[in-house]
Amino acid sequence: MRHDRWRWAIALLLWLPPLFAGAEGNAPPPLQALIDAAEPGATVTVPAGTHRGGLVIDRPLTLAGVPGAVLDGQGQGDIVRVQSPDVTIRELTLENSGENLTLMNAGIHADRDAHNLRVENTVMKNVLFGVWVWHSENARITGNTIRGKPQLQSQDRGDGIRLFNVTGGIFAHNDVRDARDGVYVDTSRDLDFVGNRFRDMRFGIHYMYAHDGRIIDNHTTATRSGLALMSSRQLEVTGNRSVNDLNYGILLNFVTDSVVAGNVVTGVRGWAGGSQVEHGVVLGVEGKAFFVYNSYYNVVRDNVFADSDVGIHLTAGSEENAMFGNAFIRNRTQVMYVSTREQEWSHEGRGNFWSDYLGWDLNGDGIGDQPYEPNDLVDKLLWRYPMAKLLMNSPAVATLRWAQQQFPILRPSGVRDSHPLMRPPRDPESA
Repeated sequence: MRHDRWRWAIALLLWLPPLFAGAEGNAPPPLQALIDAAEPGATVTVPAGTHRGGLVIDRPLTLAGVPGAVLDGQGQGDIVRVQSPDVTIRELTLENSGENLTLMNAGIHADRDAHNLRVENTVMKNVLFGVWVWHSENARITGNTIRGKPQLQSQDRGDGIRLFNVTGGIFAHNDVRDARDGVYVDTSRDLDFVGNRFRDMRFGIHYMYAHDGRIIDNHTTATRSGLALMSSRQLEVTGNRSVNDLNYGILLNFVTDSVVAGNVVTGVRGWAGGSQVEHGVVLGVEGKAFFVYNSYYNVVRDNVFADSDVGIHLTAGSEENAMFGNAFIRNRTQVMYVSTREQEWSHEGRGNFWSDYLGWDLNGDGIGDQPYEPNDLVDKLLWRYPMAKLLMNSPAVATLRWAQQQFPILRPSGVRDSHPLMRPPRDPESA
């Protein structure tokens, strides 16, 4: 009988998990302990399963997950805090950050001087900010899927990727939804944004005081402004696509010495959510494929602006910009320009394509024989005094338009394309 009791006791001890992790590794230590014990440059592997977040990385290393590895922030603070340069985080799922906007709770929050940060092929779910980087150099954020907190109001969310005072870096092939802005860039320079996708948020890419950047082949849809580029210079904005965004496809606000080329913007409509103001820009009005506010010395060429409320709206000066090779197709209003100064929109004998151009090409050189002038005196009256739209079908308006046709001297100064193209460089259906 006594021997039976001993046998049961020994079996029970063998079945129970050890209370402490021995040197043989019968139970793995917590992830933070693994990080704290790692040599600089080491790789810490996160095994499959759900692990508690709130990790701090204070030395150069790689934190890499295997399939099924999840870090859960449990709604508190940052899921991973990076306090060292030369850190790589890859192949992990991070979910459930805190919701404190003041503390910038994030999936990955990189502290000052966390240079050479790499975040690759991660999935972030229910995070306030996805990746927050500040005062650092040469970040590389690529191939990540970032989902914000759709249960929060837009103004209470964070950004998918937030950058402040960052110099050099590439942010490529990320997929961001349900954030405030997909990317918010402030006081930074020499950054590349390539092949990212943004949906269901305020702005896709939001630039403020950021210079020498390249914004290439990104895709936005269902945002309140696809690319909102403000107070910046020497940008290269090429090959991007905005589909069914609200208010603005591409917005330039005090942007200078930049190139906007080869982009396609289609189906921009006014936001029905009511008017509001963001950084001095009025939201909640007609949808504008391309909006240019107080911006000078830019080259805008070979873009498609189509099927929107307004093809292009220029205001607050916005002069000395070269406009040629663009296609304005089936916009309800092709050009909205209120000024008394003439603007010539052609370059070296090449203008733009206008789907409502009624001229002809007798010599067959592909250039219209008559200039294209999109706006008349009635247009300008309606833009200056919107209540005058009540008179649109009145005999007085019809008489004013007839008088302009009979007496061209009454036609106001504005946009003139002296060499309109007879065929579009490309159509948005195939672009």
